[in-house]
Amino acid sequence: MKKILIVGAGGQIGSELVPFLRSIYGPESVVATDVRECKSLSEDGPFEVLDALNPTNMASVVARYHIVTIFNLVALLSAVGERNPQMAWGVNMGALMNALEVGRQHHCAVFTPSSIGAFGPTSPKDQTPQDTIMQPTTIYGICKYTGEMLSNYYHRKYGLDTRSIRFPGIISNKTLPGGGTTDYAVEIFYEAIRNGRYTCAVPSDVYMDMLYMPDALRAVVELMEADPAKLQHRNSFNIASMSFTPEILAAEVRRHIPTFEMEYDIDPVKEEISRSWPNSLDDSCARQEWGWSPKWGLEAMVEDMLATLRKKLQK
Repeated sequence: MKKILIVGAGGQIGSELVPFLRSIYGPESVVATDVRECKSLSEDGPFEVLDALNPTNMASVVARYHIVTIFNLVALLSAVGERNPQMAWGVNMGALMNALEVGRQHHCAVFTPSSIGAFGPTSPKDQTPQDTIMQPTTIYGICKYTGEMLSNYYHRKYGLDTRSIRFPGIISNKTLPGGGTTDYAVEIFYEAIRNGRYTCAVPSDVYMDMLYMPDALRAVVELMEADPAKLQHRNSFNIASMSFTPEILAAEVRRHIPTFEMEYDIDPVKEEISRSWPNSLDDSCARQEWGWSPKWGLEAMVEDMLATLRKKLQK
């Protein structure tokens, strides 16, 4: 039976990845951990309070549960990271190094999400290639790019099975965003339903790739189940689904809520970050090497988000 450890399970991805993996591999096969108690993750499977910056404790959990795959999801996101870059580096890189070292010592595969933030303003903006110049200008992006290189190093030097995805902005109808530049693409739905208006911190004309959470969860599993002999790019794969600006998203929301109004109060930090990222990604390598194909586009995502959140908010 495959035994999986999720480090940082209480975050946006982890809080949905844990039940998704438990539905596939069985509740007892997925050990969720976070620095704080997460009651929702301990109700139907094992949960441990774990500080990812403590390698001894991480190794202990791996040994006790006979873990074969580690998902390291610990990260301070882009906008939060710019407010405290020293902390962002310590948390993001410390957790990754510990996961890689524990993985090496206990012969575990290691998955760590990367991001479009790993690219920078000198990268090609449209259909950004899998392999291209990468000069990120945020501490978040620097951590992600460094993490890709470090994971590749552990694969080449130690034979560690490391794999990663460069996620675009992730849109979820279950968990709230946690301080990222693409948060507006989730917040807009809550405010549209509650108040009929939203004030956006990102400029109206900035394109960014986005991904609906069901596709993100499926992508993780498909990559980790892929034949390693076919993986030429382990760390990290571009994947894409939809690219839009805040104004395009607002227009799609208005198809369902005609009175919806969008205003702008631009956050200079988020503007700088968002303009440094790609408009769209070329995900042909993921398609060729492990069969990636998105199932959700803009229209279907917006319809599903609004329907789901109306039930959730009882509106």
